[in-house]
Amino acid sequence: MSATTRARLRTAIVAVAPAVLLIGFAYHPYISPPTDEAAVAAAAAADTVRWPLAHVTIAVGYGLVVLAFLAIRSYLREVGEERWSVLALAPIVLGSTLFVTLTGMEIALTAVAETGGDAQAVQAALFPWFVPILLAGGVGFALGALGFAMGIARSAVLRPGLTRVVTGAL
Repeated sequence: MSATTRARLRTAIVAVAPAVLLIGFAYHPYISPPTDEAAVAAAAAADTVRWPLAHVTIAVGYGLVVLAFLAIRSYLREVGEERWSVLALAPIVLGSTLFVTLTGMEIALTAVAETGGDAQAVQAALFPWFVPILLAGGVGFALGALGFAMGIARSAVLRPGLTRVVTGAL
């Protein structure tokens, strides 16, 4: 594979991953407040096609995010950045994996609704697991993003202004 093709593929995955996540989150039914077990259960039961489709799209987005960070890591490795991005990759993968676990928990509500079960009771049972997994995934992902920001900043692969934008976004 040529260097140009490799660069284009890396760029494509870095652009597509957040777009897929955005589509999934935009398609997700609005729930207010998101911690209300009855509201979550009602949203899952109200549309047993939209609810799982939104969550599968989000899960695929998280998988693509892992590929995007692998592409960024590959690029940084090529330019000699070996300190920060290698340390940042594991928390990114772990955080994304935990986020995918959450989407699976949310999809379970569809199965409960379709079989006539008590979706609110299932949501109440899942909630004590949901919050710690969400927090652990968020902390892991944030640490990984910080590591990538450090790697990008220290490697000087971008102009100073663009470096500030990218590291700030991460």
